[in-house]
Amino acid sequence: MPDTDIPPTTGDVPLLAVAQLHKRFGGVHALRGADIDVRAGEVHALVGENGAGKSTLINILAGAIRRDSGTVFLDGGDADFHSPAESQRRGIAVIHQELATLPGLTVAENLFMGRLPSRHGFVDRGAMRARASELLAAVGLAVDPLANVSSLPTSQQQLVEIAKALSIGARLLIMDEPTASLTEHETRQLLALVRRLRDDGVAIIYVSHRFAEVFAIADRITVMRDGATVRTMARAATTPSEVVALMVGREIAAQSRATAASRGGRPVLELRDVSRTGAIAGVSLTVEGGEIVGMAGLIGAGRSETARIVFGADRHDSGDVMIGGNTVRFASPRDAIAAGVAMVAEDRKLLSLFMDKPVRWNITMARLPILSRVGFIRQRRERELAAKFVELLRVRTPGLATAVRELSGGNQQKTVLARWLATEPALLILDEPTHGVDVGAKSEIHALIRGLAAQGIAILLISSELPEILALSDRIVVMREGRVAATLARDEADERTIMMHATGAT
Repeated sequence: MPDTDIPPTTGDVPLLAVAQLHKRFGGVHALRGADIDVRAGEVHALVGENGAGKSTLINILAGAIRRDSGTVFLDGGDADFHSPAESQRRGIAVIHQELATLPGLTVAENLFMGRLPSRHGFVDRGAMRARASELLAAVGLAVDPLANVSSLPTSQQQLVEIAKALSIGARLLIMDEPTASLTEHETRQLLALVRRLRDDGVAIIYVSHRFAEVFAIADRITVMRDGATVRTMARAATTPSEVVALMVGREIAAQSRATAASRGGRPVLELRDVSRTGAIAGVSLTVEGGEIVGMAGLIGAGRSETARIVFGADRHDSGDVMIGGNTVRFASPRDAIAAGVAMVAEDRKLLSLFMDKPVRWNITMARLPILSRVGFIRQRRERELAAKFVELLRVRTPGLATAVRELSGGNQQKTVLARWLATEPALLILDEPTHGVDVGAKSEIHALIRGLAAQGIAILLISSELPEILALSDRIVVMREGRVAATLARDEADERTIMMHATGAT
């Protein structure tokens, strides 16, 4: 049984009580003693590294899979769900990170799919629209119920899913990484809604890697590691560092990096008044070998657009892009790679990884021309190259032939890094390199980035997480509306200063 800092309270019966859940998938023991209890009117955060068992636990509660052993009590009665529909009928709703809205339908149809109100054998669209308006108002969403759901931004589609949960009378709402694709403003709005739902008596399990949110919203925190519950604590009785140590089973030391001394030579990358219509205007910056230059700014500020131009994915209209002192105009990323430029894109699943291909192939694909002879891949050399970077980056995988989709988010990200390091780049562009990875993997990736800079690689780091920018960067370029708003030395930068420049408050 896990440790707990919450003494039992007389008469305080949990809405949900889970004890000693076990679940195996073949030889993988995904759950080996999971415990959690949730009370009505409580936000209970569930945290743990990728692979800790959180998703398996959620899927059991959602009725998507069945437990091997253990107990689940809902309202004091046993709950052994055989299907998601059965879980929903008992008042459990899950808001997954990958939204389940149906893009070809209206907002109202999404809200009542499978439960369309009818009259005399026909869909009662008037009643459906009226009820949909009530539900949307309850979550603070002012949109036309007859609008196509695909026309809404991600944040509003998420609110539609929450409204759908309310429509089935959900008493337990499970939210899995609900702010992963939201802006800071949208995140604040969602957290305000979570508080309102809690105050209305809804029980909420909140799964997130973002500790700022966890400590802002949670009443209690349960930590999972290696398929088991480690401890449950009152949020007010713990600290982020303690939670991290429980998650990874070790203390993660605060890492610092001395600012790289200026080498006084030519930069590896130099941009001089680079512009692209509708994207960026007059961007100038430099990155030297062994230097990490962070790019900060709000969504749409032009950071990724700048990176795509440097990598040859987009053309620039004017200005100069210089690599190693030579002016270049890449026709494609292939040209950029040949010139020593590598880029880890923000969306690793869409833009960087071939999810059904093996780890070996994902690592070596950028080097296949030199691994091939008369059109055939020299498989021994391919395996040796992949094994070298799996060991170097400590990619946790059952084997080189394992499909990359089987890896955790952190190890998928390491696989992408391994691919580009295999090209021996002089310049490495990292766009949101720790997006969606857990705190332990993030610490390892940060250490890798520092190590690469120490080897002399020039690094352009784009991140929406200001603590990450401040922890890793030697200099910080702040973007706003497609332009460079400020370039700050590390010792003159803090979160407030960066945001002042990013928002134009200066």
